[in-house]
Amino acid sequence: MFSRFFGFSRRSFDSLSEQEILALAISSEEDDGRIYRAYADGLREDFPQSAKIFDEMAEEEDHHRAILIEMHQKRFGDTIPLIRRDHVRGYYERKPDWLVRPLGLEKVRDMAEQMEGQAHRFYLAAAKRTSDAATRKLLGDLAAAEASHVSMAKRLGLKHLPDEVRTEEDEAEHKQFVLTYVQPGLAGLMDGSVSTLAPIFAAAFATGDTWQTFLVGLAASVGAGISMGFTEVASDDGVISGRGSPIKRGFATGIMTTVGGLGHALPYLIPDFWTATWLAIVIVFFELWAIVWIQHKFMETPWMRGIFQVVLGGALVFGAGMLIGNA
Repeated sequence: MFSRFFGFSRRSFDSLSEQEILALAISSEEDDGRIYRAYADGLREDFPQSAKIFDEMAEEEDHHRAILIEMHQKRFGDTIPLIRRDHVRGYYERKPDWLVRPLGLEKVRDMAEQMEGQAHRFYLAAAKRTSDAATRKLLGDLAAAEASHVSMAKRLGLKHLPDEVRTEEDEAEHKQFVLTYVQPGLAGLMDGSVSTLAPIFAAAFATGDTWQTFLVGLAASVGAGISMGFTEVASDDGVISGRGSPIKRGFATGIMTTVGGLGHALPYLIPDFWTATWLAIVIVFFELWAIVWIQHKFMETPWMRGIFQVVLGGALVFGAGMLIGNA
């Protein structure tokens, strides 16, 4: 168990025979082709032009695998040893597509370039370990091919993704990000920051006890986070509205609601009442301005409208809490 955990059961690259190096190259090309096809399938519905890029990259990997198998048959016969990346110590790894979802455009483009760069370095190292002239030439040719493919996603983008299509897909991805994460998270941050002002400051001025105030703030923040999260999940499954996974939206809303409330509850861990209260007031000021900035940046809300809605509303709730606490 421990040897497997620390990688002691893996072979070093230097210990591989020429047949095993060819087998490793074959399995690597096969895995890369499968990953590119998974990327294409994951992007096809929303980003069909980008999906074409990865379809072509998968076909390229299939071609590489075919010529490697042909070389193996010539030199070693039809039986290819079962050796994969995870059998070799220090060999680069690939994350399957289900580990990197959701498949953002920039994420998969960057990963594609990383994959080609790693394959280039592998073929250079493999060619140095090979004494057969034909095999050495093949591996060198593949290294050169992979070097030219480091920017394949960009080069194919010139063919399949003209500027207007790329802009359209990037805008669609940005819109989906806003609908799934920013909008629910902003709603949660607003609720957590504003709605907890009254109970926290009412408790503070009513009791004068920082620990009791912190407990009230903690309960209000966590309770509001759970309530808002479940409400977001139950309110819309995202199918018709296109707002994305309700689970993701629920987590975004619930977490940001809790964070918004805890921001001005945590200062009450400070024993001195007025130090904690003034620090909480300063934090509230920055919380409200952060909400206004997010609204302006992602929701294109005018500055004055955001200030009026958030800062003025927060001030009113804060004042209500102080009045109730001093009643």
